[in-house]
Amino acid sequence: MTTTIKLDIPALLQAYRNGDLTPAAVVSHVLERAAGYSDRNIWIHLASLEELEPYLERLSQSEPGDLPLYGIPFAVKDNIDVAGMPTTAACEAFRYQPECHAFVVEALVNAGAIPIGKTNLDQFATGLVGTRSPEPWGACRNSFDPDYISGGSSSGSAVATALGLVSFALGTDTAGSGRVPAAFNNLVGLKPTLGRLSVRGVVPACQSLDCVSIFARSAEQAQTVLSIASASDSADPWQRPQPIGRRPIAGEFLFGVPLDHQLDFDGNNGARALFARSVAQLERLGGKPVEVDFQPFLDAAKLLYEGPWVAERYLATSPLIQDQPDALLPVTRNIISQGTRGSARDAFAARYRLQSLKKQADRVWEQVHVMVTPSTPTIYTRAQVDADPISLNSRLGTYTNFMNLLDYSAVAVPSGFLDNGLPLGCTLFAPAFQDEALLALASRLHPLATDTVGALTDLLDSPALNATEGTIDVLVCGAHLSGLPLNHQLTDRNAVLVETTETSSTYRMYRLAGGPPLRPGLIRDENAGTAIPVEIWRVPADRFGSFVAGIPAPLGIGKVELNDGRWVPGFICEPVGLEGAEDITHLGGWRGFLASR
Repeated sequence: MTTTIKLDIPALLQAYRNGDLTPAAVVSHVLERAAGYSDRNIWIHLASLEELEPYLERLSQSEPGDLPLYGIPFAVKDNIDVAGMPTTAACEAFRYQPECHAFVVEALVNAGAIPIGKTNLDQFATGLVGTRSPEPWGACRNSFDPDYISGGSSSGSAVATALGLVSFALGTDTAGSGRVPAAFNNLVGLKPTLGRLSVRGVVPACQSLDCVSIFARSAEQAQTVLSIASASDSADPWQRPQPIGRRPIAGEFLFGVPLDHQLDFDGNNGARALFARSVAQLERLGGKPVEVDFQPFLDAAKLLYEGPWVAERYLATSPLIQDQPDALLPVTRNIISQGTRGSARDAFAARYRLQSLKKQADRVWEQVHVMVTPSTPTIYTRAQVDADPISLNSRLGTYTNFMNLLDYSAVAVPSGFLDNGLPLGCTLFAPAFQDEALLALASRLHPLATDTVGALTDLLDSPALNATEGTIDVLVCGAHLSGLPLNHQLTDRNAVLVETTETSSTYRMYRLAGGPPLRPGLIRDENAGTAIPVEIWRVPADRFGSFVAGIPAPLGIGKVELNDGRWVPGFICEPVGLEGAEDITHLGGWRGFLASR
């Protein structure tokens, strides 16, 4: 085995810019390294150097600084099309050779990334175990211990990333197929909001619920990939436009935890202890746990395979399963064949039931900013799954099956290691399109659980992210301060306090004439100013306009300078407002003025 090249995206890009590495050298290295793990059954199609030459040739026409993923090697689950590489969905009879990339692959390739090959999976993405792949591929083996399951269905993508064969990988996640293998291989596993990434060129499992997922070494790198993969695809009927505004997560945030009797670890006390540690770490990061009734989520999860949605799996495979049923593994065929049962009446009844459950589940967002659960109850050996393939697989979906049915965004984050050396993870989830906010929290939680990446000795590089997309920061200095009478105008709009600070020493504060309510006016005075205490609140962008519209003259929103040199939108006062005003600068801000009265 050759010395490992560290495949962190920022490190590789820097090495390319410095001239220390070339894409050709990296590709040769990962192909050689991959050959050393043939016993893990990672690949359905590992590209040859000749197949990858066109990608290298294209990069030779560019500079490393020109493309955001220049020379970054990645893997693609074999139910996602890569031009010139076969797509099988782990079924030989289904094999075809796509002429075009899936849209999301095309976006990454255009950004400079290199697809190293197609990875193993549970056949037709039907499973959470990683063992449902027939010969000649076989069960994918866990990156830490080959006697344990890798998790599925995106098994090969997770193991390839965890063993340092690629920088990141694409999977799919309909029922947990991205989060479960991420947890079992010590990775970040992002399940983006349903419809955020194009699924054109993806073999459908449940077409109305399918997501392309991302396996990454850190939350920061997952966000890098997400930002590029989120390109708009006008030809995909399932992609949804991103909203203008996002709900931010406060520095001091509330996070939901299922009631203790609703938590299932299948008797694994080590898994219970790891989850308790993740909860404690979230508290360390400023979170306050809130116990919530998890039953609506659990009831929704049961609908995925016990309800009519399994009919979508049958629709996706019906030509093959009707004409060549033996082409499918018995376990896969038996699960998908259940889609022939039921009626239109059953489908509508289940849809009504789901709508009711979503209404109940969504009430949690009135209490908390984010939810946390284990990613799985526990981890099993391959022998255990072979002996009980259906019920153990089902149990692994306890905390994952409901996510797309209820339209939530989610990210699996490493939680640490059991006494046997196997990793487990927790999952953070929130309403749709909160992907960046979840990744920002994950970037702070991840390094508290482990200091290494995947199954490697590479040290984790997880810089804290600041999720500002879809939000606007606004400086407040008077009655909108936390605890004061007009603060509700911010909290009613889901704004959160992100910073208590001061202006630069170039401002004066006045109590304006009139009232009630009493109002301050902030005026810039570069000759006789001082620093004024203020707060910065983060407001969803789609609610900022209504907030500003309610501000009475002579106040308005302009740019205010902070004591660290930043300029942020904030309350300012027109000079005309100083007529009859009282200078209160010496009292130390609006709270000082109120205390003086």
